[in-house]
Amino acid sequence: MGVALFQTSTNRGPVGAGDERNGCVSVIVPVYNEVGHIHELLKAIQASPVRKEIVIVDDGSTDGTRESLQALPAADDLILVFHENNCGKGAAIRTALEYARGEYVLIQDSDLEYDPQDYPALLRPLQEGKANVVYGVRPDRPERGLRFFWGAKLLTHLTNLLYGAGIHDEATCYKVFRRSLLTRVQLECRRFEFCPEVTAKLCRMGEKIAEVPVSYVPRSADEGKKIRHSDGWLAIWTLIRFRFSMKKSWTRPSGGESPAPFAVAFDRTPQP
Repeated sequence: MGVALFQTSTNRGPVGAGDERNGCVSVIVPVYNEVGHIHELLKAIQASPVRKEIVIVDDGSTDGTRESLQALPAADDLILVFHENNCGKGAAIRTALEYARGEYVLIQDSDLEYDPQDYPALLRPLQEGKANVVYGVRPDRPERGLRFFWGAKLLTHLTNLLYGAGIHDEATCYKVFRRSLLTRVQLECRRFEFCPEVTAKLCRMGEKIAEVPVSYVPRSADEGKKIRHSDGWLAIWTLIRFRFSMKKSWTRPSGGESPAPFAVAFDRTPQP
């Protein structure tokens, strides 16, 4: 189905600084060509025992994912946004942040590698005031492919070397933030460099990253894993680049506006 068949909703649109839902987590789900998994993932997220809203950004899917999402019934805890074109995971996250209303933000990949039942453990350090950022540490699973396994190890080592972060899994999908902190970071990412960019910038801001163990069932490239060899080199460059960039060039006052520059073909948001 072409983008021209979608119409942009005016129910709500991107949120303002005063729309925060205290105690709620905005689960951000970037999606691209996941028609075979999206309903199973959505059920798993909804079954997670935390107060949440789900912000799905379809990043130009062409396999029927968009039509499947558009057929979902409207719900108070579900926000749908469709990019006009495929822009990348980082771009989808940046767009989703403009719609998120929760006190916390959690990144959820759409490929079923991670278990939403881990949400309570991930949120606990934030809820207890022990941290502003939490990463979910995956168990060592070399069967996900040696390239992915050693690549993740290299990125973690480089992060610790450059930033003194003392973390164990830089490339994990499960990253949770206090939204008031994340809105102070000007993001530039388009693809998978979201992870090293947000890690580098938060470390430069003096944030200590808390960690909790999470479940992980790796998916292979044959099963639809989309990260490429070139993304690894981009992640390395991102870590190096932001170690030496001027911090004032990518920070902004809390609540500052920075609309993502990616065209939206359709959105469906709950009524205020």
